Amino acid sequence: MSKKQQLFEDIYKDSYPMILQMCLGYMKGDMDLAKDLSQEVCINIWNSLDDFRGKSSYRTWIYRITVNTCLQHIRKEKKSKKVAIDQILHAIPAEPHEIDPTKSKSLYIAIGKLVEIDRLLIMMVLDGQDYDSISEIMGIQPTNVRVKIHRIKKRLKKILEHGE
Repeated sequence: MSKKQQLFEDIYKDSYPMILQMCLGYMKGDMDLAKDLSQEVCINIWNSLDDFRGKSSYRTWIYRITVNTCLQHIRKEKKSKKVAIDQILHAIPAEPHEIDPTKSKSLYIAIGKLVEIDRLLIMMVLDGQDYDSISEIMGIQPTNVRVKIHRIKKRLKKILEHGE
């Protein structure tokens, strides 16, 4: 096995759950679409592996690839004018890190109603990223991250309670 193959295998094993969760959020809880998009992310990681310069951690780099792949998919989807899915059903789970994607479709649908940047931020929070990591990935100050996350949580609560 080549060095590149081994590195990719290690990255895949370590990062696939995070990639899938991010994609699930962007795909508004549609597990089949999220799995397809996750595979596309993995292909993009493989294709870009030789270009990794080490200016950030692999995890930060993978987040960027995941976000960019998801945003590209959303833009393509908007151009083809697909219809949004289902209504909101239940409230946000008390412990985000214990989210079971098969049981929390309503949360992902609600996240899908957020603007793209807010979707990205809340998905990183759900993945357990600390504010400093999110700050580095997004290129904004940690204090701004805290404020944005607080506002996003309030917006999600409103969406989940009132279907807005």
